[in-house]
Amino acid sequence: MPSIRENCRTLANSSSAPLLLLWDIDGTILASGGAGMKALKTALNTHFGIDGSLDDIDFGGRTDQWIMRQIFDKFGLPAEESAFTRYFDGYIAALPGELARSAAHVLPGVRTLLDQATARTHVSQGLLTGNRRRGAEVKLTFHGLWDYFPFGAFADDHEIRNELGPHAVRRAMEHCGYAFSPARTWIIGDTPHDIACGRAIGARTLAVATGHATETALRTHQPDAFLPDLSDHAAFWRIIES
Repeated sequence: MPSIRENCRTLANSSSAPLLLLWDIDGTILASGGAGMKALKTALNTHFGIDGSLDDIDFGGRTDQWIMRQIFDKFGLPAEESAFTRYFDGYIAALPGELARSAAHVLPGVRTLLDQATARTHVSQGLLTGNRRRGAEVKLTFHGLWDYFPFGAFADDHEIRNELGPHAVRRAMEHCGYAFSPARTWIIGDTPHDIACGRAIGARTLAVATGHATETALRTHQPDAFLPDLSDHAAFWRIIES
């Protein structure tokens, strides 16, 4: 299998127009069995002595920073950078154990697609996720997937999801030495926020119903394409390479 760096070196010489795939993580690549929420609750208890429910906070498609801000607001904690840092450090410390105890797994078809993308010399892939980089690395490393993604955009870049796309595109260009056109850039995600994030940079969007959003909810936001999940590899490539 060619390496990711070899793919980037051959993009300009490929017989097919280069493609950029930008992947969401939670609900698209992975189902973590609630490990993230459990780690947030553990850190809240450990560092602030609070044992409260987070069930009323909308996690789907949000950034870690946005989520932490909602938690701090709910429990009246000071929205100070030092407190956010302490909380996030506690979350990162708790996350591996929660992943091990939860039914965390790679979603159907994803691992094969990542391999297939790496083997295509005209395809480059990175992340476009609401996770902070350290959280993304912990989750993906747990499943042996981190090395598929040499670049990406994360919640460290901006609290608002729609502001992340330009960072991902810039890093793709820096890493691969190629300016990907919006028409050949795909955002792959499971929430309406992923669709909006792709639209904000003029990219194409593939929505998958492997998270909490239903097919009806996703189609309401008019993605360029929809799949119930990523187990049909031929259907995925027909869409992406069209």
